[in-house]
Amino acid sequence: MCAARNSGEVFGEWPTASGRKVCTVTMAIHLRSAEELEKMHRAGLIVYQVLTELRDMVRPGITTMDLEKFAEAKLAGKPGRAAFKGYRGYPCVLCTSVNSEIVHGIPSPKRKLREGEIVSIDFGMEVDGYFADSAVTVPVGQITPELQKLLDVTRESLDRAIDKMRAGNRLGDVGHAVQSWAEQNGYSVVREFVGHGIGTKMHDEPNLPNYGDAGRGARLQEGMVIAVEPMVNAGSPEVRMRDEWVAETADGKPSAHFEHTVAITANGPWILTRPKEMTGPSW
Repeated sequence: MCAARNSGEVFGEWPTASGRKVCTVTMAIHLRSAEELEKMHRAGLIVYQVLTELRDMVRPGITTMDLEKFAEAKLAGKPGRAAFKGYRGYPCVLCTSVNSEIVHGIPSPKRKLREGEIVSIDFGMEVDGYFADSAVTVPVGQITPELQKLLDVTRESLDRAIDKMRAGNRLGDVGHAVQSWAEQNGYSVVREFVGHGIGTKMHDEPNLPNYGDAGRGARLQEGMVIAVEPMVNAGSPEVRMRDEWVAETADGKPSAHFEHTVAITANGPWILTRPKEMTGPSW
């Protein structure tokens, strides 16, 4: 679940249909110990398992509420709790954003998935006081080559961003990796919503825009953990709010969203929301 862009030190500005809710909380960037990273990885493995099974479940004819109920059932007997449900009043375990919906789509028994659509599934967990958050955009049946390219480029932009998550680099290097790859391929990046620090809070410092200048911004340090989440639009970057939660593209064109929780370590980036032994593309 992404954070909303804000002016800098103010965290927690959430767009709504009637304006903005603002929670002015200033936080320091926390550096996590090896023990804390292991706890986050424990939460991340549950996130990965649930999202992987949900990805395989997606097909024409099921509803987004079917995905929600499946996720809730998978959590029975597992440690911790789903991170999104109840967060600032959010009503569900998952965010399911279809086609032109960018983020925070709410599962519904009325929203049946159709052949040729795409759906972003976003899910987070809290285990022993530590959070992990991840998202994947999934084709529904057969999709057009144009939609497949959007998914591929968005996932590749996440890969490129993760590769920049190394001590000594800067936040701008990570955002620039997303922006440059998306724009090189004819797409735009969402600016109203951003990646975010994560740890004992789901949304923490620093915010990570999916745009920026290489060599600018805060310097990355070992122990920092960030939810890196490119949101890439097929058309313009402008966003409109359908309601208090659902953000969609202003031009009605599709959007894709991929995310992982990533720690900066002495050995490079560690994706906490997948098994340690996994290599290769992020999703």
